[in-house]
Amino acid sequence: MIITIDGPAGSGKSTTARKLAARLGIPYLDTGAMYRAVTLAALEAGVDLNDEAALTAVAEREDYQLDLGPTHIRVTLNGRDVTEEIRSMHVNDHTRFIAGSPGVRRILIQKQREIGVRIGDLVTEGRDQGTAAFPDAEIKFFLDAAAEKRAERRLHELLADGEEVTFEQVLANVNERDRTDSERPVAPLSVPEGAIRLDTTHLSIAEVLDTIMTRLREAGLVQPEKDALVTAPPKARH
Repeated sequence: MIITIDGPAGSGKSTTARKLAARLGIPYLDTGAMYRAVTLAALEAGVDLNDEAALTAVAEREDYQLDLGPTHIRVTLNGRDVTEEIRSMHVNDHTRFIAGSPGVRRILIQKQREIGVRIGDLVTEGRDQGTAAFPDAEIKFFLDAAAEKRAERRLHELLADGEEVTFEQVLANVNERDRTDSERPVAPLSVPEGAIRLDTTHLSIAEVLDTIMTRLREAGLVQPEKDALVTAPPKARH
């Protein structure tokens, strides 16, 4: 079973996906980590971030791997652990170029689908999981929140990682990511058809998770007493 969680930066989708996967005992896929890994690779290679062919070549050439589990995701780039490095503000400021590349997006969506086929049961989060990557997912969620609240959450994460940034810088980055994600010509950020929408502005992660679990039970996708997935034949993926 594929569960997709989409939404803009800071909406809580990554933490929710990780905790939901842990509760269900299945892996979760942080697709943003894939774009960040390609961003880091492009920056280190010194390629022109406006050069579509060069960005696509980086996505095809570089060896970036994701180790997925119910409670963790580790990212390596050419054998080097970059799990923390890809979360830096420097990478964050340039990810929009990679996310807006049609060639890179095509390659990463295909990789995501391959992961879904290989793993089977998966919680996957990003900005186009229920629309472009897994349009036939069994259940889809779309999380959102006020931009100021999302910037506040992101600021706390960056400060905890030792980044020297201000709220104004983070808010500007959030607003710019919102604009570019919504306006890009390929797989723009949008609410997937049939997705369950949740405004997380005034909700804790625990409250978001409880709401999602309730929806999964109502849909008959988890066993009410055990919070375990209901085994069902896999659906064809497109």
